[in-house]
Amino acid sequence: MLTQDKKQIDWKPIIKKFEAVLGKNGVVKSREELITYECDGLTSYRQRPGLVVLPRTTEQVAAVVKICNQFSVPFIARGSGTGLSGGALPSEDSVLIVTSLMRQIHKIDLENQQAIVQPGVINSWVTQAVSGAGFYYAPDPSSQIICSIGGNIAENSGGVHCLKYGVTTNHVLGLKLVLPDGEIVDVGGQIPEMPGYDLTGVFVGSEGTLGIATEITLRILKSAESICVLLADFTSVEAAAASVSDIISAGIIPGGMEMMDNISINAVEDVVATNCYPRDATAILLVEIDGLEVEVAVNKQRIAEICLKNGARNITTANDPETRLKLWKGRKAAFAAAGHLSPDYYVQDGVIPRTQLPYVLREIESLSQEYGYTIANVFHAGDGNLHPLILFDNSVPGALEKVEELGGEILRLCVKVGGSISGEHGIGADKKCYMPDMFSEADLETMQWVRQVFNPQGLANPGKIFPTPRTCGEAANAANIKQFAGVEKF
Repeated sequence: MLTQDKKQIDWKPIIKKFEAVLGKNGVVKSREELITYECDGLTSYRQRPGLVVLPRTTEQVAAVVKICNQFSVPFIARGSGTGLSGGALPSEDSVLIVTSLMRQIHKIDLENQQAIVQPGVINSWVTQAVSGAGFYYAPDPSSQIICSIGGNIAENSGGVHCLKYGVTTNHVLGLKLVLPDGEIVDVGGQIPEMPGYDLTGVFVGSEGTLGIATEITLRILKSAESICVLLADFTSVEAAAASVSDIISAGIIPGGMEMMDNISINAVEDVVATNCYPRDATAILLVEIDGLEVEVAVNKQRIAEICLKNGARNITTANDPETRLKLWKGRKAAFAAAGHLSPDYYVQDGVIPRTQLPYVLREIESLSQEYGYTIANVFHAGDGNLHPLILFDNSVPGALEKVEELGGEILRLCVKVGGSISGEHGIGADKKCYMPDMFSEADLETMQWVRQVFNPQGLANPGKIFPTPRTCGEAANAANIKQFAGVEKF
């Protein structure tokens, strides 16, 4: 319940103003409907918003934000709600601005290799819209068939092809933004290099704390002449990790290079039955190479030789689109397949230098044994982005807190070896208390200066990214214990 010393918001005049802008169907206010929006993909944190609004245009978003400013109500932008760090978690008495109805692809310019889209456009739709002309959009998170471009912008999402082609920020040319005071501005543009500060780069990955992107100019790429996927299976994780380092050291930059351990292999085979992943393998390595046909042919041979030298038992190759998709199907389904193994799982997102893969994986196994929780490992091996999935049962008292503690130890391990606490999932509400493990007080204060310039009232996505006096475990307890009633239907 709301604390007695906290001023209760009178929602009636706010709702009236929202409905004047969006219509009655554009405002969600009943308790039952608001439950849908109380968390994102990180379901262990829950908080029902005060209201949800569903704009369709930049002007409507701006009007909603101005109303929030008028009544000093915090607001949080949300796309498809697939984020895994609590970035779209509502705060108490907040307005959730859901962009899922902003699904228009405004313009496709093949000649200049660009597309202008609204934030609710689903990631995979961009490639679908241009693939017939021989183009595609490179960032491809595993959730690409449901995650939205707006959320990708907020979290600076990656995907299996980020090793060669980079994450979201490398494919964003310009943005139309609604700032936290409701003003509409354009940053970046339709050319790669613009004079002045790189405000596009500042905004991408800012997790909704600097405003809301309502139009995005994306870079699209020409499809490669030839593409080949190799699957190598190993009897040890160390051998697979050594192959990753050796491939990069040989001067080969694959489009993507992914590794899965035995637990993940069997989970995806149980669920999606690719019949491609050997169940007895300790680890598998998926390597995709693309480019000119002669280049792909040479690199395919070199990669196979490297994997065999490191002890690979078998090498499977696929050049045709259907078989390539089949080899990737299991990797794309890995997170969903983890739900087949356990009632709940907690996924982390750390980054380490490639050369530290064997050591870090051994340490993760030690932590798994120490805490008594099974960990399935799936990761973008080429750029050292780990996704350990900790399997647990949230109905067991105290389990979530122990799992969060274990996840924190994994993040600190990543920092210890020269890595990062996030590669593509963002910080959100989940990992903000680990920011001091990676940044000094001066570093964090400098970041806060940037936030204050854009968001001086602190209304845009409060309580995210930066640490508070609470620990992560305490934050989880508070989120689980609190039973905020929301607002009654008017």
